[in-house]
Amino acid sequence: MSKNIKYTAAIIGTGRIGFSLGFDKKREQPASHTSALLANKRINLIAGCDNNPEHLANWQKIVKRAGAFDNFPYFFAACKPDIVVIAVNEDAHLETALAAIRTRPRIIILEKPVALNMHDAELIAEESLDYGVPILVNHERRFANDYKAAKKLLREIGKIQSVNARLDSGLHVYAPEFEESGEYSLLHDGTHLVDCVMYLLENTDSDKKDFADSTFSANVPPILRNIKITSVYYDENQPEVVRNVSVHCSSINCADINLHFSGRSRYFGFEIDIIGTEGRIKIGNGIFEFYKRECSKLYTGFYSLGRDKRLKQCGKTHYFSNMVQNAVDFLDGKAPLRSTLDTGMNALAVLEYIKAGLKNKTVL
Repeated sequence: MSKNIKYTAAIIGTGRIGFSLGFDKKREQPASHTSALLANKRINLIAGCDNNPEHLANWQKIVKRAGAFDNFPYFFAACKPDIVVIAVNEDAHLETALAAIRTRPRIIILEKPVALNMHDAELIAEESLDYGVPILVNHERRFANDYKAAKKLLREIGKIQSVNARLDSGLHVYAPEFEESGEYSLLHDGTHLVDCVMYLLENTDSDKKDFADSTFSANVPPILRNIKITSVYYDENQPEVVRNVSVHCSSINCADINLHFSGRSRYFGFEIDIIGTEGRIKIGNGIFEFYKRECSKLYTGFYSLGRDKRLKQCGKTHYFSNMVQNAVDFLDGKAPLRSTLDTGMNALAVLEYIKAGLKNKTVL
């Protein structure tokens, strides 16, 4: 495909992740779908849609030459973009995704999580297959340079002994009253934690296979298995609200994987600690550390782990721009999608299993 050819794109949802995060001065930019689309020279952003008048008006002030629509039936009737970006709230994913698929764009970029639940996700997957529309799910850390580097470094830490992944926030982990909106951290941010663990543990050989085989069908095997809730902390005043939950699971390469979701923390934290027989990797928000086996400086005849100071935190991870570029490369026929509907549904299936255990109060 010629580099001079541009793909048209349109976005549904011009709120936070769709637009306004592109103005957050503390975040690495681009940090929204709109800013990432505008920054890519191979993409022409032609339209936006949002039923929130304020969001749409703010968006149109920046994307002045694009069409603006307040409902997606008019939106789809007026434009036929190559790329449709869906950046609406979780509770609107199903309806919006099905409508978008039926217009047969060349690709859909769907904000995480895939859907509110597996039932809705399976409906999206069926429609995607029937209409032949590939879907890229925006689990953005799969595209970040630091996570890609960490995945390569796994080869240098020997056999993986344990994985400890942790999400800290002040948002309730789960409560039945928020299930229909998706406004709970197990789903909203937990999808990133689970997907990152699975991404890092995936067989790297799968990156090299013919991507035409894995575009639509469920060819990506589940990574995490033997999932068990090990501890739960309920809100002291609202016993139905889960504030903390810890989960143990395993994979084909690691028997000890621990996932911790906290809604009691007065800060936001995201980190994964992988311990191997020859080294250790820690990665997360503002964290990237690599430790290797070396002769101990404290004890004769012993070995310890020493931090490789040559490895520095990536200045820019290019997580959002790499995601959009992956869609362009896929349309060019140059690369597979790095985050597919299958991998997104695998993450959602794990979260559904945990949620079911919380609802049934099933603790090991």
